[in-house]
Amino acid sequence: MSSSDRKTTSARAVAGRFGLLLVLALGGFGALGCRQDMHDQPKLKPYRGSTFFADGSGMRPFPVNTVARGTLREDAHFFTGRLADGSMATELPMPMTRTLLKRGQERFQIYCTPCHGQVGEGRGMVVRRGYKQPVSYHEERLRQVPIGYFFDVMTNGFAVMPSYAPQIPPEDRWAIAAYIRALQLSQHVEAASLTPEQLAQLNALDAPAAAAHAAGGAHP
Repeated sequence: MSSSDRKTTSARAVAGRFGLLLVLALGGFGALGCRQDMHDQPKLKPYRGSTFFADGSGMRPFPVNTVARGTLREDAHFFTGRLADGSMATELPMPMTRTLLKRGQERFQIYCTPCHGQVGEGRGMVVRRGYKQPVSYHEERLRQVPIGYFFDVMTNGFAVMPSYAPQIPPEDRWAIAAYIRALQLSQHVEAASLTPEQLAQLNALDAPAAAAHAAGGAHP
């Protein structure tokens, strides 16, 4: 073997040993990085027990009077339907608008008509199927209650009616309360107080129902 060949072989051997050492070194660092210490960190997971606390529970109770961010609800009128003195609110906490009433009508038809019916007379579909009939909104007592009363009943429930607070946010409860008051007014309007145009519109709405009733009565 020539001198140049021996030098080449020697250089390759050195490079090979260096490469092997480099691989072993990187493998060692990798092994250190793959230790389970980071995977199995000392931490408390929800609902797991713990020997650290005296009660044996890992989850800690909330400090007294803790309030979640965004749920302080300082506006008692808006969130409870009551005033600062505890009495029922007699007015809405927001302006009465057509948009508010349309929203209230939409939500009323979704959540209220099954029991209370389309106009609040208490003869909804589930009542006709055997559920206990609620009081008509058009009874004098309910026509006189403050509007906050309806918000309070939707929030806390009353008699066989459960609370609808989980399903209906406060702003929609107020919209429904406003629509209920509009329903009450609509069923107790004196015809003499209507303009000729309003009477014509009302008669136009009644005409199809009257025609259907007449047609049904014509059969033997």
